[in-house]
Amino acid sequence: MFPAMSVSSLQNPSSPRSQAHFLTTLLLWLAGIALRLTILAVPPVIPLIHDDLKLNATQIGILTGLPSMLFAFAAVPGSLLIARLGVRTALVVGLSVAAIGGALRGAVPDVGWLYATTIAMGAGVAVMQVTMPPAVRTWTPERIGFVTAVYTNGLLIGEILPVALMLVLVLPLVGGSWQWGFVVWSAPVAAIAILVFALAPKVANGSVATARRRWWPDWNSPLIWRLGIMLGTINATYFATNAFLPDYLRSNGQSEWISAGLTGLNIGQLPASFILLAVADRLERKVWPYVTCGVLCVVATAGIVFGSGAWIVASATLDGFAAAAILILILALPPLLSVPDDVHRVTAAMFTISYSCAVIVPVLSGLAWDLSGIAGFAFVPIALCGIVLVILAPAINHVRPAGT
Repeated sequence: MFPAMSVSSLQNPSSPRSQAHFLTTLLLWLAGIALRLTILAVPPVIPLIHDDLKLNATQIGILTGLPSMLFAFAAVPGSLLIARLGVRTALVVGLSVAAIGGALRGAVPDVGWLYATTIAMGAGVAVMQVTMPPAVRTWTPERIGFVTAVYTNGLLIGEILPVALMLVLVLPLVGGSWQWGFVVWSAPVAAIAILVFALAPKVANGSVATARRRWWPDWNSPLIWRLGIMLGTINATYFATNAFLPDYLRSNGQSEWISAGLTGLNIGQLPASFILLAVADRLERKVWPYVTCGVLCVVATAGIVFGSGAWIVASATLDGFAAAAILILILALPPLLSVPDDVHRVTAAMFTISYSCAVIVPVLSGLAWDLSGIAGFAFVPIALCGIVLVILAPAINHVRPAGT
């Protein structure tokens, strides 16, 4: 059932209030899908881009790393956009920029153009990411945990769809053109922008005038750093495991398990998402889920390093499950632990810190491998992320809320 309904509305699910809650939740779920469609359309066609534009490995690395860099660099400008334009308009702007940048990536056969449009697309997605927690707080304040689980479920589906369908469905429909493939995956994002513009709530109840809203994060707030590092441990675990699992398996003669391991890591996120849809409201502000999942991430990382064959796949799946569960719970914390008009500032800082961690930890993992000459050492920084999460989690309810 949707939140904060009166007795009469509970008896009448078709009441205007019930319909409004359903529509708003549906829009946020669609926006969650749009967070990843244009980004994850790239990996399946990297070989085609590599051949058409004559790119080397370093240039491919830059192409795949640009979105994560923008997630960190454009988060605070996204906060400014929310403060000046409001949640609804900022979300529409982010969706529109992501759709336009994503569609134009193949318009000119030049790597510089590809980089520039990828930067534009990444900036749009960064604005969208910062906008989602304030949108949840503003539009559905009674069910923050549940609606966060809903839009995160959309995000995970948005990660899977382009990876699964780009080669088998989309490319055959567009004559094998990766350029038109990008247009196809950008079209739904543009459609969602139109839906949000037309149907999303237009007034933020109880907020101050947008012209007077603050946007620069309070970097002295302990809450910001705690949330940023906690989310950073999960982002780093996910990205670093994706990056090093294939080479690690190849180094110890288990290349045949690479595809299954990566599939388990990513598909394992979906069960966590569906479970959180049912119980997220009951886990709000609870410490034990963070501690439990942090321990599971450490155990899963050890299983990858010390296991073999199917045990590695099972461990990677467990890793994906635990990471997704924590991702959903942490994304609900800015609207839960911040005063309403500070959610955008806290969220922007959280993403800036967390995606910086997602860049730093893989570098440390690579250095650990190179300096030791032992492939398994690449997973030591990843395991430490789970330990840091366990250490930081117990105090989340005792940190002074930002903006108070």
